[in-house]
Amino acid sequence: MITDQQRAFEQLYHNNVDKVHRLCLGYVKGNQPLATDLQQEVFMKVWQHWNSFKGTAKRSTWLYRITVNTCLQFLRDNKNKLTESLDNKIEQVVETVVDKELQYATLYACMNKLNKVNKSILLLELEEVPQQEIAAIVGIKHNAVRTRINRIKQQLTKCVNYENI
Repeated sequence: MITDQQRAFEQLYHNNVDKVHRLCLGYVKGNQPLATDLQQEVFMKVWQHWNSFKGTAKRSTWLYRITVNTCLQFLRDNKNKLTESLDNKIEQVVETVVDKELQYATLYACMNKLNKVNKSILLLELEEVPQQEIAAIVGIKHNAVRTRINRIKQQLTKCVNYENI
């Protein structure tokens, strides 16, 4: 017999699995297998800590916070490995990809130049998370989120244009 907790978890999972995956994908520079592993780890943590949810925010906000924290912890734990892996991938991309794929790689490289908070804001904005919710997730005011989004867009535009010269 399925409990209410299991039903609620399944609903949270089905409503957010794609968003969590894309958010993880942004943190691991487009690496699908790593993003899938992180996504699974996120939902395992959500299940393990289901009863610790305080209810002060929406469950989806709590889920995004767990996702961001899980991704940041992974990056801290694997900093050197990911840098070497990215360097190797960039060399392969430059040699073999078509123009459109190169543009995506450039965009990811520019995104990775953002600080952690701005990167989180950008990825959540791309997932169409409401700005009020983004503010709650990253711990800043709503107006600051709007300002940062505009500045992030300007930074990325400059970076992408510079990288394509």
